[in-house]
Amino acid sequence: MEAAAHRNHKRSSIAQIWYKYKWYYIFVIPMFAYFTLFVYIPYFGLTMAFQDYKFFNPASSPWVGFKHFINFFNSRDFPRLMRNTLLISTLRLICGMPIPIIFALLLNEVRVSWYKRTIQTVTYFPNFLSWVIYSGVMMTLLAPSGVVNFIAKSLGMTPPNFLVTGSTFVPVLIISDILKGFGFGAIIYLAALSSVDEQLYEAAAIDGAGKWRQIWHITMPGIRPIIVVMFVLALGGILNAGFDQIYNMYNASVYEVSDILDTYVFRIGFSGQQYSVGTAVGLFKGVIGFAMIVSANYVIRRMGEASIW
Repeated sequence: MEAAAHRNHKRSSIAQIWYKYKWYYIFVIPMFAYFTLFVYIPYFGLTMAFQDYKFFNPASSPWVGFKHFINFFNSRDFPRLMRNTLLISTLRLICGMPIPIIFALLLNEVRVSWYKRTIQTVTYFPNFLSWVIYSGVMMTLLAPSGVVNFIAKSLGMTPPNFLVTGSTFVPVLIISDILKGFGFGAIIYLAALSSVDEQLYEAAAIDGAGKWRQIWHITMPGIRPIIVVMFVLALGGILNAGFDQIYNMYNASVYEVSDILDTYVFRIGFSGQQYSVGTAVGLFKGVIGFAMIVSANYVIRRMGEASIW
């Protein structure tokens, strides 16, 4: 009887909790549905990487083991795709990660509220534009008859054709990516800065510490855990070089420096209808990304820093 009463009490408590927080659970439903439909269910499609998949007759698709992985690793495209993907991803990480942090630190020092809100709005806005629109804007500005070339010619310079020259196309990718996302990326660092105790700054000022010393000895240690976490998460996407951006900006003239794993998968998967090869490359990316996150998290935890788990 006591066990039955305990179970009834437990069910009643769970029901009360569900009723109390029902709106929270309702708001979670769209996110749960999204991840279920577009993340977890597609996992079953990973079997295509080990088959000669037949789109119109999936049941008769023969199993071929690691054939598609081996063929991809031995192909002429593999070294070029890996080089381009790692180069662009590494440059995006090295050049792109410090900018939101620096911007957040500078914005945190602004004391005029309306001016601060205006800067935030202006810098956040590009993030809400799709790469289709943003790439169109960049291509218009950098076209031979665009504003950038016009200004360069007015100054007596001879600018290159940025979008069809291999040596300038990658820098254009990195700079345009930074300009689009640094304002929005600073949000999480601004939130971390708000948790730093103001009394620490007051005590440091009394002790004679200048602004730079306060930033170095108070602000940076205060937001270091979130910087580490963001760095670990970024390493997980080291093979994601930005498909949306590159697909909307690249052309045949710069394939040699801009063709990455994602554009290769898209091209052979939808145009070449080689679904098994595309799935194999996607699975390869996922395994590498998972290994990078686990390794980086382990190293950082051993160093005594805050880790993801």
